[in-house]
Amino acid sequence: MPLTRSLSMGSLSGLPLWDQEELPVEDLLLFEVAWEVTNKVGGIYTVIQTKAKVTVDEWGENFFMIGPYYEHNFKTQVEQCDPPNAAIKAALESIKNNGCQVHFGRWLIEGTPYVILFDIGAAAWNLDRWKGDLWNTCSIGLPYHDREANDSLILGSLVAWFFKELTDQLQDKPNVIAHFHEWQAGVGLVLIRSRKLPMATVFTTHATLLGRYLCAGNADFYNNLDKFDIDREAGERQIYHRYCLERAAVHCSHVFTTVSQITAVEADHMLHRQPDVVTPNGLNVKKFSAMHEFQNLHSMNKLKIQEFVRGHFYGHLDFNLEKTLFFFIAGRYEFSNKGADVFLEALSRLNYLLRVHKSDVTVVVFFIMPAKTNNFNVESLKGQAVRKQLWCVVTRENDLHSRIAPCSSARSMPRASARHTLPPVTTHNMLDDSTDPILSNVRRIGLFNSRSDRVKIVFHPEFLSSTSPLLPMDYEEFIRGCHLGVFPSYYEPWGYTPGECTVMGIPSVTTNLSGFGCFMEEHISDPSAYGIYIVDRRFRSAEDSCNQLTQFMFSFCQQSRRQRIIQRNRTERLSDLLDWRYLARVRRNHIQMLLAPPPVSTSTAPAHLTSHQGFRYPRPPSVPPSPSASLHSTPHHSDTEDEDDHEPYDEDEEAERDRLNIKAPFTLGAVPEGKKKQPSDYGN
Repeated sequence: MPLTRSLSMGSLSGLPLWDQEELPVEDLLLFEVAWEVTNKVGGIYTVIQTKAKVTVDEWGENFFMIGPYYEHNFKTQVEQCDPPNAAIKAALESIKNNGCQVHFGRWLIEGTPYVILFDIGAAAWNLDRWKGDLWNTCSIGLPYHDREANDSLILGSLVAWFFKELTDQLQDKPNVIAHFHEWQAGVGLVLIRSRKLPMATVFTTHATLLGRYLCAGNADFYNNLDKFDIDREAGERQIYHRYCLERAAVHCSHVFTTVSQITAVEADHMLHRQPDVVTPNGLNVKKFSAMHEFQNLHSMNKLKIQEFVRGHFYGHLDFNLEKTLFFFIAGRYEFSNKGADVFLEALSRLNYLLRVHKSDVTVVVFFIMPAKTNNFNVESLKGQAVRKQLWCVVTRENDLHSRIAPCSSARSMPRASARHTLPPVTTHNMLDDSTDPILSNVRRIGLFNSRSDRVKIVFHPEFLSSTSPLLPMDYEEFIRGCHLGVFPSYYEPWGYTPGECTVMGIPSVTTNLSGFGCFMEEHISDPSAYGIYIVDRRFRSAEDSCNQLTQFMFSFCQQSRRQRIIQRNRTERLSDLLDWRYLARVRRNHIQMLLAPPPVSTSTAPAHLTSHQGFRYPRPPSVPPSPSASLHSTPHHSDTEDEDDHEPYDEDEEAERDRLNIKAPFTLGAVPEGKKKQPSDYGN
């Protein structure tokens, strides 16, 4: 098998034509190695889980995943079975006969891929010997107290042992390809190459170790990429051994990939190797058979959020819920990396603009970030109890559901239930209330949910659950019920949160420092027309970025109901770009690079890889040349104004145009015959 350092290419612009030859999968075995196989830790779990179905469809029984064994995960997620390949079965038996435990089965997710799970604990008696092997091979020493690094060495040694047994059995028929994710799995790659095993290797970094540490420490990262003393920075943070393992895996791999252009720049400086190919992350996109069904789901789930708001703001519900927009931010509680600091400052300015313009629009903003709490907030629970009580009373006595909102105002609230304090900012009791970054900044900007504020804040410091007594919705339902997701991240190698919004037809804000934002900026001529607002956090100051975010949100508040519905239609159509069925051919590219003969030219790219045709959405024809031309000077939502909004728009024509531009390798659902709903038939 020819193994070459292939030419560098990025994203979708440098891919072969659609009618390329299929991979000779019958002559190959593909293994995907990651710490997150059956083990939910972070975003890589989502990556490997969601693309399993597409990979299994292409590779069949020649595809296997490798990860660590955890008893609970194995019993609840894996169906044990025998390996279908005799060579694999013999290799696993050899490992078992030498005193180590390994488990084989089918992972019970979509696609049901085969998984090989190594028991790290049962092999820990080899740790000292394997540490010696690593030192003799790479001169990398691991401290005894770093359990994660030690476990990674055990897993890597078992993986390398397995591949040694396997390749001895196979004798190059079929060829073996192993794809490793992140430094925890990369130890196995280093050992494989040091032992000169006859197999091909791919290494993917989803975020560099040092990059994440530097950004978490509030370093001016992107403006100083070429100025950092990498070894010193890693040593000061006591991760030098981890950094050495990561860098060794990068340089030992035959093909090195990363998930975005912005991470490719980071890897070039932090790890001193340019990625050979950028492989964007995708999702499983399920299209509805009925057009605009996602709009119906938005309306249904929006009603659930409105019910929560009625209870949370009881006694102070002096704003019209039909003219209320729901924004949210969600993810790990990394205050600066996720952009929560910029978001809060922009919300303060948005509140000022809405008040100055005497807007009748109210924005309720949800912060869904897990933090340390000890229980639900009593005021939050009381609010939901009062709402349910009023619902029962009104429904039982008058059967007038429509009157519940007026009944929730302070003037008509029963005296025993009347609220004499402002609605709480947080739904839970925080353990570190005084030092919590979000609450500290809320106090600084003075957004306390007062009557005069047009921006209200609800901090929900735990992940959503359909069994919650406060907000009984799962995350997908909640996203569908909101109007805008805001993720102004400073450090976000990819960014699944705005991607999830996109496939559900919900507009979102991202940045050009996130992989998702760079991807959309590259492939869409006018991202904001499709509901993807990209804040410039790379080439602008923090003040200018904050002002830009404020303007994006204010412009969104100015849109009419019809404009928001049209925008959601366009956003949902972008889901084709993020579908694994589409991106699988991008992922497939690094396999083709391994199989390709060495390049005969030193030019920067082959001629057939330079075409950009078919990989860029043009501006929708119905969008006016000037963005301001489609916006009114002040927010409005009345039915009369919506009916007078005659912006030219043909959903069928625009949808067909986008289908042709994406040139998807699969058949999209046809528009059903019959009368189609008009945008005005749906809620805002």
